[in-house]
Amino acid sequence: MKTETGAAQPVLILAIETSCDETSVAVVKNGSEVLSNIISSQIETHRAFGGVVPEVASRKHVEVITLVIEEALATAGVTPDQLSAVAVTQGPGLVGALLVGVVAAKSLALAWGKPLIGTHHIAGHIYANRLVAELQYPCMTLVVSGGHTELVHMEREGEFRIIGRTRDDAVGEAYDKVARALGFPYPGGPHVDRLAREATEVVPLPRVWLEPGSYDFSFSGLKSAVLNVVNQSKMKGLTPDVAGIARGFQESVVEVLVEKAVRAVKATSSKQLLLCGGVAANAGLRTALISRCEAESIELIIPPPVYCTDNAAMIGAAAYVKWQHDGGTPLDMVADPGFSLEQWSVSAY
Repeated sequence: MKTETGAAQPVLILAIETSCDETSVAVVKNGSEVLSNIISSQIETHRAFGGVVPEVASRKHVEVITLVIEEALATAGVTPDQLSAVAVTQGPGLVGALLVGVVAAKSLALAWGKPLIGTHHIAGHIYANRLVAELQYPCMTLVVSGGHTELVHMEREGEFRIIGRTRDDAVGEAYDKVARALGFPYPGGPHVDRLAREATEVVPLPRVWLEPGSYDFSFSGLKSAVLNVVNQSKMKGLTPDVAGIARGFQESVVEVLVEKAVRAVKATSSKQLLLCGGVAANAGLRTALISRCEAESIELIIPPPVYCTDNAAMIGAAAYVKWQHDGGTPLDMVADPGFSLEQWSVSAY
């Protein structure tokens, strides 16, 4: 769209993310410039339960969604009539939490007369990288979050092909379970990461490579190995070497993630390796990937921590790609907790 002077009018997307325990609303310009990115976290609420309680998460979203929308618009200095579209996480995620965002987005799109863009949560994590760098295709993405661990190949913009995924626990789930076994509160991942980097000793733990050539992952056995070490120490009347176990666990996880990601980049002749998802904030993983990619002359893109955890700016970035290729989504779309990333690929191909 152009203005009367002939200049291209910017695409301004109001994006809403409520897939789990963060209520976030952002305004994103042309898919890469963040004008606002407001996040209301529920971590303190769920800490008392040792993890996210779906019904509690849904209620908290309802309580703050309107306020977060208003703050996002005010911070961006944008009025509803200036918006090009309203985007929202359609899935995957907790169904009750997703519904809050979807209903809010539908209501705004209808009231403001704007198109609606249903957006895939993992596509959002992937396109968070576009908020910090221009993407070059083909590229490979290592997705590491609380509920997903995947290697996603993108031959072209908006086209996703999963070549590897976890067969059991996602890496974020494994971190939280190991943290609980070591006595850390929820969310446990940052505690394990910090202790692993501070440890002077290491308790050796197994690496799970699966079949030769496989890009899949498995972390349930590693989690069980940690529990076994902890229980054996206690049975002997000894205090478990918590720091050494944390370091052993993190080194095992990181080695497998880095090796398979680099191998996937080479096998697909990818121009870039993207890292995304909540666990992308893990300092041990970031450091190891940076070092390995420098050694292999692989261009690595990692978003800053604020764009690694769940946020609406990443949804706005992914929605822009969908908008450019496919336009809007029908207003009768439904929240889909099992939404397929590959099926969300743009239809231009």
